[in-house]
Amino acid sequence: METAELSPFVYWSQTKQTLSLKVDLKDAKGVITEFTPTTLSFSANGTGARGVNAYRFRLKFYERIEEESATYTVTDHKIEISIRKEEPGWWVRLVATPQKPHWLKVDFDRWHTEEDAEIPEPAARDVREDYAEEYQNLQKKEIGYVREKTKKVYLVIYNLAMFVGYLHILIVMGVMYLRDGPDSIKHAYEYVGTSFKFVQLMQYMEVLHPIFGYSKGSPLVPFFQVSGRNFVLFLMIEMEPRMHAKPVVFYVFTIWALVEIVRYPYYVSQLLQRENGLLTWLRYTIWIPLYPAGIVCEGIILLRSIPYIEETQRFCIDMPNKWNITFDMVLFLKVYLLLLALPGSYLVMSHMSKLRVKKLGRGRAKAKKN
Repeated sequence: METAELSPFVYWSQTKQTLSLKVDLKDAKGVITEFTPTTLSFSANGTGARGVNAYRFRLKFYERIEEESATYTVTDHKIEISIRKEEPGWWVRLVATPQKPHWLKVDFDRWHTEEDAEIPEPAARDVREDYAEEYQNLQKKEIGYVREKTKKVYLVIYNLAMFVGYLHILIVMGVMYLRDGPDSIKHAYEYVGTSFKFVQLMQYMEVLHPIFGYSKGSPLVPFFQVSGRNFVLFLMIEMEPRMHAKPVVFYVFTIWALVEIVRYPYYVSQLLQRENGLLTWLRYTIWIPLYPAGIVCEGIILLRSIPYIEETQRFCIDMPNKWNITFDMVLFLKVYLLLLALPGSYLVMSHMSKLRVKKLGRGRAKAKKN
């Protein structure tokens, strides 16, 4: 016989900027609090209203929270959870749905009355968002499938197409290597150069996505990332035929493609809300060996290109000219190499390291020892 899931009593209060939850659980062990911007999942073993048992609950918040700043404190008699609201303001209730769980109570010791702060009337809300699972089940029963937003469908198709593109490149290079052995390395650009140029140009769509509201974040981050690769691909490799047969081209193509065949399926899993532990781990771990290797390969390509540019004076502008300017591409590449090797690599590594800590403890709040 299946055992019913037990939930502890939870007492909540708020200020304009924060939420406070008090979980009525004594001698709690194995506390896990997992956050997303809209939900909290809690589980622990301890002594609650039904004696010594495993207790758990899940809350969908009325508005969004800052998941990365959430903390909890475990004492002998309770667990206190502190959460910061994404947008300051008074919530009319804690949970998204009008009906609150029977185990959720108001913490009157910390509660602010209407005299302390004006709490607004509930704003009009989309019932389909508050009851998302029930609405999806109803759609499946009535029309046989779930209607998805056009933006979501487009992003799924885009990410799948990009995954197929990079997978095709890896398969072609792998098959050629199995057939011809190390001799195939110098023919990498001949085999997959055109395909690589196409998928790299397509990545500029990721610069447009945040501009048109298809994704969050700044368009500058993907712009600089994509442009950095395309600078190496189109200006250093494509424009100099003598670079095509260099082994480093094979290696940099392999590294770039390996990063992307993990990144794009991860995005698809997030869009479909199908979290995969292995895929998430790979997304935020595979960069540890691949990013440094990629930076080294890109640096070698730039270094190997300098003698060719000195010889051909490609991209260099000398006086006199109608613009009355000069530009030394060799000097530019030396400065670019210096920036790539020092601050550039540090910024990329530190950014990914922070994301890894956040995502692999995904939503897991920071614990404060009492």
